[in-house]
Amino acid sequence: MNTARNAALEMDQAEFRSAGYELIDQISSFIDSVDNRPVTYAETPARIRAVLGQAGIPKDGISASEVLGNASDLLFNHSLFNGHSKFWGYITSSAAPIGALADLLAAAVNPNCGAFILSPMATEIEKQTIRWLAELIGYDTDCGGILVSGGNMANFTGFLAARTALAPKSIQTDGLCSLKKRLMVYCSKGTHTWIDKATSLFGHGTNSIRWIPANSKRQMDNQVLEQTIGRDLDDGDQPFLVIGTAGDVSTGAVDDLKGASEICKKYGLWFHIDGAYGAPAAALSSERATFLGLAYADSIALDPHKWLYCPLEAGCTLVKNPQHLIDAYSSHPEYYNFDKNEEDPGTNFYGFGLQNSRGFRALKVWLAIQQVGRSGYEQMIGDDITLAKLLFDLASRHEELEAVTHNLSITTFRYVPKDILLEGEEREKYLDQLNEDLVDALQAGGEVFLSNAIVDGRYCCRVCIVNFRTTEKDIRDLVDVAVREGRKLSKATGPSPKLTGE
Repeated sequence: MNTARNAALEMDQAEFRSAGYELIDQISSFIDSVDNRPVTYAETPARIRAVLGQAGIPKDGISASEVLGNASDLLFNHSLFNGHSKFWGYITSSAAPIGALADLLAAAVNPNCGAFILSPMATEIEKQTIRWLAELIGYDTDCGGILVSGGNMANFTGFLAARTALAPKSIQTDGLCSLKKRLMVYCSKGTHTWIDKATSLFGHGTNSIRWIPANSKRQMDNQVLEQTIGRDLDDGDQPFLVIGTAGDVSTGAVDDLKGASEICKKYGLWFHIDGAYGAPAAALSSERATFLGLAYADSIALDPHKWLYCPLEAGCTLVKNPQHLIDAYSSHPEYYNFDKNEEDPGTNFYGFGLQNSRGFRALKVWLAIQQVGRSGYEQMIGDDITLAKLLFDLASRHEELEAVTHNLSITTFRYVPKDILLEGEEREKYLDQLNEDLVDALQAGGEVFLSNAIVDGRYCCRVCIVNFRTTEKDIRDLVDVAVREGRKLSKATGPSPKLTGE
């Protein structure tokens, strides 16, 4: 009797080893040479489709080695490389090489991290990873937590835990329509757009958000926050959630977390911190005062695939009282045969978040933490902050650059032609367009990659350094490239003779 099925997807040991070694050689060469490439090839969608080809599904397969070789060529020669030392766009980090190996290992075992019985070791590794992340940022290590895909999901998870904890219990069975009072949310105007999505998708409506203005430090104005909460209470609404931002996406500003937490305690509200970007900086002793109050949060979102340099995807939600996650997400249908050991019950992560079947995201975080330790993260995060400050200082001293903001590892600046004579609104309108054109040109040019921010109504170039490969030379090169391209654009698009002084 033939005991071998001979499935088309199977690979014997020799084939897997050969294809795998070849791929590892290709990846290691790519990592070693990434800085010799453009940051991006800036190809159009039409060009990408032409390279990829538009053939239909193949009738017959080809060897794994050939398939992997073709894929490597496509990705290595037609991508944007966020592992490049001159990539500072948005908040996507250079990814730790050990993370790539971790994802390979995780996929080989392929545990379903929804229930302990399906992923015994992976579940315990995820629990340990959550404790380590909490310890790193100075949060309660007895907290609950779960690894998710990224910042949106991490914040959504905290949002729903807060609502379950503070809303009337009828919401679980009868929905928001059963409530007599509107559930109100409070956050700064710089809060990430996840809150718009959350209130819309979870039935509150975006009008349930109270947007609190910023103070002179670009922090949520806690005085206005408390006044707004008071007015809503007087109007018969039910405040339930305050969101503090630990590193806003445009400028990196960190709210007065301690002050916000005290207001939440006074009014019995849930205090959630969106630290998707900035929370890892709380590990630095030099930033301790910046993050004072973080430990008082009821929940925190942070993304290891941002400032802990893990490959996508890896977000995390931490909740001070684990029961709040269970109350919000746990269910027990009859077809779940997961909870038989009452003396030593396993953790079933399907009861901690929105997913049932879950991949092993924690492995790459767990391995990276072990590879570098707390001291390694302190060094890398500290270096990123130092480099962002260097850029701010260089821009401050340059006659054609205007330094606008610096917080954590984000610096914003503008190119300003030294001979510009425009004034008032005409000047600002011209500079906004010039700097928008400059960001577009730099992104397409491939030498450097940054993004944009609107700061006090002004269009700015924005550099976010979450990149362990970036050096001081890269920052000085950026200044040279930005000024060179800014000069080209200003000469090509000067709005009037005033620009040249004629």
